[in-house]
Amino acid sequence: MFTKNNYRNVGQTELKVSPITLGTMTFGDQNSQSDAFEQLDYAVSKGINSIDVAEMYPVPPKSETCHRTEEIIGNWLQGKKREDLVISTKVAGPRRAINWIRGGPKSLDENNIIEAVNGSLQRLKTDYVDLLYLHWPERNVPMFGGYKFNPNDDYENEKKINWVSIEEQLTSVEHLIKAGKVKFFALSNEWPWGLMEFIRLAKVKNLPLVCTLQNSYNLLNRIVELGMTEIFFRENLSFFSYSPLAFGHLSGKYLKDPNAVGRVNLFPGYAQRYKRNGVNKAIEKYDALAKRRNISLADLALSFVYKQWFVTSTVIGATNIKQLKQNISAYDLDIIDNELIEEIDEIHLQIMNPAP
Repeated sequence: MFTKNNYRNVGQTELKVSPITLGTMTFGDQNSQSDAFEQLDYAVSKGINSIDVAEMYPVPPKSETCHRTEEIIGNWLQGKKREDLVISTKVAGPRRAINWIRGGPKSLDENNIIEAVNGSLQRLKTDYVDLLYLHWPERNVPMFGGYKFNPNDDYENEKKINWVSIEEQLTSVEHLIKAGKVKFFALSNEWPWGLMEFIRLAKVKNLPLVCTLQNSYNLLNRIVELGMTEIFFRENLSFFSYSPLAFGHLSGKYLKDPNAVGRVNLFPGYAQRYKRNGVNKAIEKYDALAKRRNISLADLALSFVYKQWFVTSTVIGATNIKQLKQNISAYDLDIIDNELIEEIDEIHLQIMNPAP
């Protein structure tokens, strides 16, 4: 399906990735190692060379499953041509109550970043990762469904919090790159100010330049279009979109059966961004649009993300091989035209970003 001719450069680097990246955050919880191996083998057989993981996976994060995803990927990598694959992992940041990771990652200081990478490499059974992400920012920003910046959250007990500086984070990454443990540096769940500050300091201080951003992007959450896309264009930066089906909501299965088997019901209380009032209203409108076009809601949602000019690679995940095959095959659909985009945008303007 994908060949090296389809691969796209990651930012200004020589690194090339397939337009689809295999997400792995279900491996080790919802998916067994044999399930994971089946998905990995199938993805690679379709020309997908990019595999996305994180030290805290699987998700939802739990002490009893922590690190299993990296361990599974490490077992699968044995005997594979490592140079043909783009393996990314992510360093967990502070303020998320995951005390079983490094005793609770209090910050993204040098010790935490280096310890995280060393642990990941050991579990992945590889000498290097191609992309190292900082999983979320080391500062006060709205995250994972939050959308309002609150300056008061910069203080604790009326004392300003001493966040680890972006320069120190970049210096830590530089040490890992020079040691050959990391090829390139990336950010996840970032906001425009942070992205530009990482870029500015890298240029001023001659430190590693971020090559891609990975944020949530789907029909229910197009926040990245409000400021980020201009940065991608003007700074020659890549974008990896995650959650194109919005935790399964854009498959339409929860419209038909609110109690359907899936992550939403298996892990109640998780992903609160999809519990807001406008979410179902928007899904109903997109579902009606899909029906008018005689396509599935999932194909509409995936095709919309796949065809965006600023999306370098879309991170897709599945809990079974049938879902994975459907999600990958949707890439070849030729259903997005100007008229359809206008209809999508009309719904978007009526119910804008109900799940930021």
